[in-house]
Amino acid sequence: MTVTRRGVVKGGAAGALSIALAGSLDGIFQTSAGADTGEAYGYGPLIPDPKGVLDLPKGFSYKTLSVEGDPITDGVVVPGAHDGTATFPANRPGKDNGKASGRRGNTLLVRNHEQGNGGTRAVAPPELTYDPAAYGGTTTLEVDRHGNLVSQYVSLAGTAVNCAGGRTPWGTWLTCEETEGIGGETKSHGWVFEVDPYGRDTKPVPLTGLGRFSHEAVAVDPHTNIAYLTEDASKPFGLFYRFRPREHRGGYHSYLAGGRLEALNVRDVPDLSLVTEPGTRLHARWVAVPDPTAKQTSIRKQFDKITRSQKLEGAWWGHGKAYFVASFAEKGAGSAGDHAGQVWTYDPRRNEIELQLIFKPGGRFDGPDNITVSPYGGGVILAEDGDGEQYLVGTTRDNKPFAMARNALNGSEFTGVTFSPDGRILFANRQSDPGATFAITGPWDRLRG
Repeated sequence: MTVTRRGVVKGGAAGALSIALAGSLDGIFQTSAGADTGEAYGYGPLIPDPKGVLDLPKGFSYKTLSVEGDPITDGVVVPGAHDGTATFPANRPGKDNGKASGRRGNTLLVRNHEQGNGGTRAVAPPELTYDPAAYGGTTTLEVDRHGNLVSQYVSLAGTAVNCAGGRTPWGTWLTCEETEGIGGETKSHGWVFEVDPYGRDTKPVPLTGLGRFSHEAVAVDPHTNIAYLTEDASKPFGLFYRFRPREHRGGYHSYLAGGRLEALNVRDVPDLSLVTEPGTRLHARWVAVPDPTAKQTSIRKQFDKITRSQKLEGAWWGHGKAYFVASFAEKGAGSAGDHAGQVWTYDPRRNEIELQLIFKPGGRFDGPDNITVSPYGGGVILAEDGDGEQYLVGTTRDNKPFAMARNALNGSEFTGVTFSPDGRILFANRQSDPGATFAITGPWDRLRG
């Protein structure tokens, strides 16, 4: 039986969740009422929010921070389209300018704003602005141990469609432009930029070695400083990349020294949507990108035979692997198969990718986007950008999916899901109408299952 997603939330109807996870039964299972909606594991059923903003399990609460349009300073407000986010311990002093106090015990968040040439503009001084025609950028927030906003400022401006990104082992944020052009720009776009959360070394200079394409996210191996990058593009679909830096020691702006950009090519797998069995491992081959700066031809069009995927989205490093997400695949849009979301890992030790999780069309959850690895139980938390209601979806240590939160206000997607460095607060964004950041606290150690 299939029912609407709203019906599952409200009614105890037969479950609509159809999901496959590595190590679960035969790899594919369908669930029905009660336990299948996540109520018998995870953190329990979601409790309707009296304010109609964010439904959470019993014992959890949230605070709303840094809403689009909130004033920052004279003439500067919080930009819109909140997206990818990472956290850093505020235990190192920044500039003596009030931007990042570095108060010990607090958390710094660097947050993307996925705007091109419209919206609530990110406004910053010229030394932090790349292209005045572009509205995107990043903001840096300082939050105390209780989830209260201490301060915020625009930490990068003049970039475009800053979708996701990734945290580096040396403590910076890589913000990724999901575009190859916005119209009216004064400089080229489609780059990755590095942001110093402590407000000292940010420079609006593209890291050209990481390629010019429609970037989504990046996960960096802390042992080798190799970066793994996703591309969300069509006609043709995007690729999964790795960047091998010339400077292996890492550190601020070390990627400016360049390196080698390569694309994943799995033998006999032209499209990742062909893989439907969780636990499937595939040997990875890496092919050098002929022209990473895409001076004449988009990178994904520089290959005739290569492994592609529709809607490559979030990426995160955890458990010695690079996690990466495909939000969905549709044959009608040109994919080789249909699914409502895949989660993959790349293991550099084995040089293999492995399908960890797959959502089947018509289920309760669909369209996973941003991802983070949870410090509780070894599972992940996914931010939905799907049809209908939007959830934060967690998995237990036994690889069972559950609803962690629901956007009770509107249909805007969740983005920027990430834990504070001490694991006490889960941060997540509602992207729009209006954009907002939530600080979620509760009994994280009570994960069931």
